[in-house]
Amino acid sequence: MDVVIDLNSDLGEGFGAWPLGDDEALLDVVTSANVACGFHAGDPSVLRRVTERAAERGVAIGAQVGYRDLAGFGRRFIDMDPHDLANDVIYQIGALDGFARIAGSAVRYVKPHGALYNAVVSHAEQAAAVVDAVRRYDPTLPILGLPGSELVRRAEEAGLTVVLESFADRAYTPEGTLVSRREPHAVVRDPDEVVERSVRMALEGAVRAVDGSVLTLRPQSLCVHGDTPGAVDLARRVRKALTDAGVSVRSFVETD
Repeated sequence: MDVVIDLNSDLGEGFGAWPLGDDEALLDVVTSANVACGFHAGDPSVLRRVTERAAERGVAIGAQVGYRDLAGFGRRFIDMDPHDLANDVIYQIGALDGFARIAGSAVRYVKPHGALYNAVVSHAEQAAAVVDAVRRYDPTLPILGLPGSELVRRAEEAGLTVVLESFADRAYTPEGTLVSRREPHAVVRDPDEVVERSVRMALEGAVRAVDGSVLTLRPQSLCVHGDTPGAVDLARRVRKALTDAGVSVRSFVETD
């Protein structure tokens, strides 16, 4: 059986004169780009540049939606009214979709960012708000989410397409959630370990949690972070290792 996995990364997270990560280089490696939409990171010029480069390379463009939290990079939980959160998500998708369309492409999927991503694992109201936003904007858009999360459950109930995601360089709790970035060892720093984990997740659908137990994830998409030291070289190593292991690396959506 042909083993297929998508390789995604968070891009477009610079702001004004402050770049973050090497978007150009990562777009030559990943198959899907989670592009910041201006609320937690990114600005109109960044959004336009990244969507144009992604479209040129045939990389799928995803709306990386988050809390309105530039100062905290979207990594602080905000106790929002669900109606307001849904409107914020719609606003972000629409903004990125505008730039994607003038680049000759379109937003192909939606992925929450940072604290919002972690919140919708268990926060029923916020998960429902994100699902409602996507359903109202375009019910054909897939949602990237953590296996077993409230977001995934709500999206499936609403009839939306769900793409299960795992993380190459993030530590997992025994419950299958991500270890908080406030905790030590939340990010896996050893490149060899990241590569080994990536291949195992693609081929076996499994990853070892921090307590040594083995989780079954069966991801369709694998995230490699673009804002960590050596991110580009690591992403290249992960992709090569996947290919060498017989895994077909391609996006879960069609691109123009």
